[in-house]
Amino acid sequence: MAPITTQAGVLNTPIGLRQAAGFFRYVRRNPLLGIGLGMFIALLLFAFVGILFIDPLKDPYPLAGPASKPPSWAYPFGTDAQGRDLFAVMVVGTRLSLEIGLLAGSIGLAIGIILGLISAFYGGWLDNVIRWVVDVVFTIPSFLVMVIIASLLQQYLTVEGLALILASFAWPGPTRAIRAQVLSLREREFLRLARLSGMKSPEIIIRELLPNLAPFLLAGFVSALIAAVYGALGLELLGLGSQREPTLGMTFYWMQRFSALLRNLWWWWGIPIAMILILILSLFFISFALDEWANPRRRTQ
Repeated sequence: MAPITTQAGVLNTPIGLRQAAGFFRYVRRNPLLGIGLGMFIALLLFAFVGILFIDPLKDPYPLAGPASKPPSWAYPFGTDAQGRDLFAVMVVGTRLSLEIGLLAGSIGLAIGIILGLISAFYGGWLDNVIRWVVDVVFTIPSFLVMVIIASLLQQYLTVEGLALILASFAWPGPTRAIRAQVLSLREREFLRLARLSGMKSPEIIIRELLPNLAPFLLAGFVSALIAAVYGALGLELLGLGSQREPTLGMTFYWMQRFSALLRNLWWWWGIPIAMILILILSLFFISFALDEWANPRRRTQ
């Protein structure tokens, strides 16, 4: 006889499993999220499976072939003015650009989660200090400061170093947003019951607050990733990235430096632009759909 799922059985299901099931149901009925995830997964496959078809110690770095050749069977994406195989450059560059965005977004969101939770949950002077610091950082022209820092450190700049520069200004937004969400949850009945049951504050945060914030945190992570990708592209287009690494932004910078547009080397600028557009559009589609999933009012509408 088939098992009968009761209301009590549903309620006894761990909250993480219920949210995961709800997320997969939402993916099935939201085409925008499905398109965004499909595009992003395709980029991941291109970056991490494509590495099997190139020699990362040889291809994008030293001269790999004849210079300025259009796409062909031997060079599917053509070559640039330095003789680099643009297929190898795109494989390595996509992976490095994703690495910068994921690292900077993760660090910025992690700092925002910690500060936002402490500020809203404990309140008092901690809340006042954190809010004051966030307000001060918001008044700083962050991109201009990042340009100055990257200019000073350009000789020593690596992919990880660029990600840390981006992360150093990526936390105020998540801090403010998470603080607002925790303030809306702090006086809910389930938290009062947790306090009455004798749970300590760290346990309440880990077992009660974080699972209920999971949809919002996932949407916040994608937003932080978008901001990190934009920041990295902005710095790299100015030539302030790691010039030893063929990221998407630095590839575009070298294209400008060697006047690929004026020389009608369409594959040199067209393919990096296409990769950047696919990355940004996929993240925007995912962010838009996850924002609706995390926002109950938009879901109801």
